[in-house]
Amino acid sequence: CLSVIGLARETSVVFDRPLTIREPVVKGSGGNIDDYLEVEIQSDLCKRYAARVVTDVKIGPSPAWLRDRLRSSGIRPINNIVDITNYVMLEYGQPMHAFDYSCLDGKKIIVRTSRKDETIDTLDEKKRVLKEGTLLICDEKKPVAIAGVMGGANSEITGQTKVIVFESANFNGPSVRRTAISLGMRTESSSRFEKGLDPENVIPALQRACELVELLGAGKVVDGIIDNYPSPVRTRTITLEPEKINSLLGTDLTEGYMKQVLAKLGFGIDGNRVSVPSWRADVERMQDLAEEIARIYGYENIPMSLMRGVTTIGALSAKQKAEKVIENTCYALGYSDIITYSFISPTYYDKIMMPEDSPLRKSLEILNPLGEDTGIMRTVSLPSMMETLARNFNNRNESVKFFEMAKVYVPTDDKLPEERKVLTLGVYGGDFDFFELKGDIEAILDSLRIDYSFSKVYDLSSYHPGQCAEVLSGGVRIGVFGQVHPLVVENYDMDVRVYAAELDFNAMFGSVGPDAVYTPLPRFPATTRDMAVVCDIAVPAGKLVETVKEVSGDVLESAEIFDVYTGDQVPQGKKSVALSLKFRHSDRTLTDEE
Repeated sequence: CLSVIGLARETSVVFDRPLTIREPVVKGSGGNIDDYLEVEIQSDLCKRYAARVVTDVKIGPSPAWLRDRLRSSGIRPINNIVDITNYVMLEYGQPMHAFDYSCLDGKKIIVRTSRKDETIDTLDEKKRVLKEGTLLICDEKKPVAIAGVMGGANSEITGQTKVIVFESANFNGPSVRRTAISLGMRTESSSRFEKGLDPENVIPALQRACELVELLGAGKVVDGIIDNYPSPVRTRTITLEPEKINSLLGTDLTEGYMKQVLAKLGFGIDGNRVSVPSWRADVERMQDLAEEIARIYGYENIPMSLMRGVTTIGALSAKQKAEKVIENTCYALGYSDIITYSFISPTYYDKIMMPEDSPLRKSLEILNPLGEDTGIMRTVSLPSMMETLARNFNNRNESVKFFEMAKVYVPTDDKLPEERKVLTLGVYGGDFDFFELKGDIEAILDSLRIDYSFSKVYDLSSYHPGQCAEVLSGGVRIGVFGQVHPLVVENYDMDVRVYAAELDFNAMFGSVGPDAVYTPLPRFPATTRDMAVVCDIAVPAGKLVETVKEVSGDVLESAEIFDVYTGDQVPQGKKSVALSLKFRHSDRTLTDEE
């Protein structure tokens, strides 16, 4: 609706009045335009370019009625030729331009894109340095206009102009917008082109300009039109589906009414096929037809009704539920959630003392990194956690407990890495120790009903060799934890003990146990027995508990270690592990012999 004709189309439909758009009539004065001008399009950014030549031009002021109409539209009158182009732009919505024919070298117009650092002096008396690829109107030697934005001073209409060339063209909207923004010169012309114009409107606007020239006695129009239109726009057709439109709008309009509305809006009707007019590039599908019908019918006339349809109840997936359980457990244990970049620096691997030959050093590199510290995709999560802990330590936070559920990108033989989600814990400060971290991990695993065990491990270069372990489920490692190696902590300028854990979420999810089943309270009392076992000092205490559970059968309810003793009363190289065993039978009271 950026034109009088566009507003007239809408007004005629809304107020149900007939619309008559008179076609311009140009008498001409003889001659042949081919003797004056040649047009060549060298860029796909110009869809159509048309031109006409006017001779014996008489430059002067426009009549009062024309000047008044321009002023009322916010445009300053200049002279009759320039005013005609502006008037046609307001009337038809098609920007136009007029060149001084004597300023065109080679009597040729070439539509091309600019070369690097090409310049042009525009009508506002400013020298513009153009970006490469800017669409230009040129003659054989130089640019004479920035397409769709502003003309050049070197082809400006002056009082001495005797022959002019009228330009009416269709340029790529996004290209014009980029040019206008980059040059900081948004004009009436560019604001229309950037919204997308109708290529079929090029000739009517050009003819109207020539008609006004003859009407005002401003010159003689040479016969013939140069119309360079490489790829004419094909008429778009859409199937009219009244039932679907009524269902979409919540109305019961008849098919006849729908066709009547569309016909008044300029759409062609052939049975149930609707031809979209060239000036409505925004109408592409049946829903767009429904919108056109609804706005003319009146949204206020559509009755209110409840939405109908099948209701789909949303729910979390099993993996999302498991992730929520882990998050809530971490919150309950006093941890705070953090979010870190997936991008790290290659030097971070040195800070956590990753071996030089480790395959985890083969990270995916970022093509355009944000900085030196974000050059690669992380393959492990510990560096990101350590950076966060160090930042908090340097800000004098005396104790923190952080967790993060995030992805790492493990290198594979393929071009792309494997994305793994990892739960990372990081703690320092207070009386926190290895066993408290182990207890937190047990709480997390218990919340998912995972059957797990712990085992000492010696291949973790980032952890203290005497205080680290792996978490196993079904004999498969699902994570590691322990005290971070003192040298690693020193690399981060920290002087406290730091504890961390790295647990593979996908492996944890694959080990999730069955849903908890309600078990009634026991009806029979339990019997408790304490015992001490002397074993080699190297035997893990957890191994003793596993062995006791294996040989005790179903009547063993629990087995807990409450003391570990090494001293004079135990042989050298041995230790005494005290166990508390609770026995209970579900159907009867156990006897002492049992």
